[in-house]
Amino acid sequence: MSSIGIVARKEFRSYFQSPVAVIFLGIFLFSTLFSFFGSSAFFARNIADVRPLFEWLPLLLIFLVAAITMRQWSEERKMGTLEVLLTLPVTTRDMVLGKFLAGVALVALALAFTLPIPIMVSLIGDLDWGPVVGGYLGALLLGSTYLAIGLCVSARTDNQVVSLMLTLVIGGAIYLLGSDVVTAFFGNRGADLLRALGTGSRFTSIERGVLDLRDLVYYVGLAAFFLTLNWYFLELDRVDVHSKGGRPRARALALLVLLAGVNVIACNVWLTPVKRARADLTRGGEYSVSAVTRQTLAALEEPLEIQGFFSARTHPLLAPLVPQIRDLLAEYEVQGDGKVRVSFADPNADEELEQELSEQYGIRSVPFQVADRHEQAVVNSYFHVLVRYADQYETLSFAQLIEVRADQSDIDVRLRNLEYDLTRTIKRVSQEFQSMESIFARLPEPATVTLYATPGQMPEEFAELPGRIRGVADTLAARSDGKLVFAEVDPAGNAQLQEELDGRYGIRPLAVDLFGRQTFYLDLVVESGDKVQRILPRSELSEADIEQALEAAVRRATPGQLKTIGLLTETPAGPPRNPQLPPQFQPPAPQPDYQVLQRFLEEDYEVERLDLSSGIVPDIVDVLVVGKAGALSEHEQFALDQYLMRGGRVIALAGRYAVDSQRGGLAVSEAAPALFSLLEAWGVEVEPALVMDSQNAPFPIPVTEERGGFRMQRIQLIPYPFFVDIRSDGFNEEVPALSGLPSVTAPWSSPLRVNAAEGIESKVLLASSDESWLNTSADIQPDFRRYPDGGFAPGAAGESRTLGVALGGRFPSAFAERPSPLFGEGGGAEAGGDATGRTLKESLPDAQLVVLGSSEMVSDLLLQLAGSFTGEVHRSNYQLVQNLVDWAVEDTDLLTIRSSGAFAHTLRPMEPGEARTWEIANYAFVTLLLLVISIVPRRLRRNAKPIVTLAGEGRS
Repeated sequence: MSSIGIVARKEFRSYFQSPVAVIFLGIFLFSTLFSFFGSSAFFARNIADVRPLFEWLPLLLIFLVAAITMRQWSEERKMGTLEVLLTLPVTTRDMVLGKFLAGVALVALALAFTLPIPIMVSLIGDLDWGPVVGGYLGALLLGSTYLAIGLCVSARTDNQVVSLMLTLVIGGAIYLLGSDVVTAFFGNRGADLLRALGTGSRFTSIERGVLDLRDLVYYVGLAAFFLTLNWYFLELDRVDVHSKGGRPRARALALLVLLAGVNVIACNVWLTPVKRARADLTRGGEYSVSAVTRQTLAALEEPLEIQGFFSARTHPLLAPLVPQIRDLLAEYEVQGDGKVRVSFADPNADEELEQELSEQYGIRSVPFQVADRHEQAVVNSYFHVLVRYADQYETLSFAQLIEVRADQSDIDVRLRNLEYDLTRTIKRVSQEFQSMESIFARLPEPATVTLYATPGQMPEEFAELPGRIRGVADTLAARSDGKLVFAEVDPAGNAQLQEELDGRYGIRPLAVDLFGRQTFYLDLVVESGDKVQRILPRSELSEADIEQALEAAVRRATPGQLKTIGLLTETPAGPPRNPQLPPQFQPPAPQPDYQVLQRFLEEDYEVERLDLSSGIVPDIVDVLVVGKAGALSEHEQFALDQYLMRGGRVIALAGRYAVDSQRGGLAVSEAAPALFSLLEAWGVEVEPALVMDSQNAPFPIPVTEERGGFRMQRIQLIPYPFFVDIRSDGFNEEVPALSGLPSVTAPWSSPLRVNAAEGIESKVLLASSDESWLNTSADIQPDFRRYPDGGFAPGAAGESRTLGVALGGRFPSAFAERPSPLFGEGGGAEAGGDATGRTLKESLPDAQLVVLGSSEMVSDLLLQLAGSFTGEVHRSNYQLVQNLVDWAVEDTDLLTIRSSGAFAHTLRPMEPGEARTWEIANYAFVTLLLLVISIVPRRLRRNAKPIVTLAGEGRS
């Protein structure tokens, strides 16, 4: 071992006895910085991670290692000193390992010089160091593998340039073997095999913070094989293959190399099915199956089948996600302990399977446009996961599995949160595992399924659909024991019925041609008591789709099947109807706000828009979300108040000001005061001000400029103090609904003050930074003429402001001393309250109230304005509201999975020019390091000794 150390020290010193090593190190480091700041546009990504650094390292290391190793043995051969080395009392193994360790030390030094990058990121954002540690370890292993390859190549030639080129070719080939460029030409199985062989594809898992034993063994085994091959090539120079004793010696050496290669392959093959031998270094175990998933699988009473359907040829951005899905599904199979069966298939290769999926499960291929240098084409591929439990099933399509993030330089496609989506689906199908007969038996009133269709006027593509609907509905009616009735109505020629359909259900005739000269009806309505649901038929609906839609409608009409979220918001007044125009030419009715929020919540709950003019919140409502409620009438206020008094759960999006997007920019006006009066009676005061914060999110703002006497308007992305950026230090860590959220943007938010009565517990959920201040003016647009630095006047002394609170306990009623608009004044008019005794004057102890100081946090206006420029939605805001809903209905177990779902932390807001300063500082630091190590060789040259002397010292 002392000989190995002596050779390693000698070789390491020799790197710096000429400026070559410093030059190559400089090229490597400056290329790394350029790729990180330039090509990957780190500051434009605005994400606090170092993935751009590790994305480029596998390629950059090939060039660095090829330059390091090109002269290791080639120069010895060219100078004629190799024969001298082989006669020294130092074994070939020691010389090979010594040179290898010296190269590993130089690679480690090069990687250490890149440490200022993650340190910088940790200073300007919340960096997860787990993937950083994993990335550096993977990079060192990858560099070691390339070193072994380079040394092996160098041992076979006396030309340094040839050694350099061959190392680049071999290293690049092994890297490209598992890349998307190559795997795109193969099916899923072939692509998986190539990814298992490629050095770059193996690096992906370690890069994201997961140390897998299979990856470690792969790199160590590959390096060991090429080092053995290097030893073999040098040992052959010691052997005279033409002599009688030399040939057996040469064959024995070849056999040893063959055995080494076979053992490396066998070890990797043997470890292939071992998926649990890994360490998740990420914060919170982002890539590990949670305890909730294990509990859900353990609670299964029937076998669960999970099938993945993926096409061999698919979109190149989706192909790398398939192995991740396979790995996680394999983990589900292991954790299922025999209750979970996982399988995969390519429907494009099996016509019978493709037809079965279409007819029974409504799974169809999705067209993707793909392009390369030679052609553009549309590929119909599958990217679906089917979960089946007894007679229940649910499908996850690519739209439900992935999320797309776009920045100025690239498009990033990744899995949304696969574990959460799978576990939620498993819970849903297992909880809904009941026969339809039992569901029909629990229907409070018979359900009527009515098909409104005009067969004689229907286009050809819809001609077969009424027959499919009729067949499925008749089958369900036969199973319902009279609880489901099917009817078919033709509205053609019945003007009174057509008007009734429009007024009651919003059903209008569909146009056949562009000008609407020929129309037809095709609509399906399910009614049970006062509950009405519409199912919009589409030409491609199969019998399975229709059956699933009808069963879901019946389940929604059955009490206790799904949690119901009530959404209360004001519907804006629309233009008056013109009686002279037919229904299809009438102006569309205005849509209330929070359409996107509604669709977001409908993934897990039934959402109902509420009309509280009757003074009563329906009993089926589990959580009531209130936002932009407008001028609430006495009946509506009473309904809200009494719902909370009955022990209800209310989430109020209560911004004090309403924001409007006008042609001239943005304007605010004070919101209707009714909701704030209720909140104040319940113990929460919404102050009449807007919070501004130096820690804020950028926002595209229309800026008006005067140029040459003309007023021009342009969109500018600027730091916007009204967009308060709340980070982890502004969250209450005790509340599970906030765990895992990287940040939340509170746009145009008002501060909250809690004045809770006795018996009410309160918690602060969200708070601004210590550098926030209040604004009481109505001007929310920047004025760069008066304030050229940021567009706004600098704030006064800052302090943290409360922007979200949660209260629970016995709330006093806002109508405790007010007449009831529902029950009449009675004898209580003189006393100022309801004397009938039907008004609840104090809530039940399990009542819960959550108040957020921004009504625009999840509004459609925010989506419209933010998406029009950046295309990026404030997704954490929607996740926050959904988490709060889960918390309110006490479905908190899934929160632990969703919170681990990898929302990347963003960088903190930076001052103008700060990003450029950080970039220059990194370049300057690397330059300083290179200057320092360029001086060291002078001292090393004075202390250097020839290898013969060193070898002799090693033996003495």
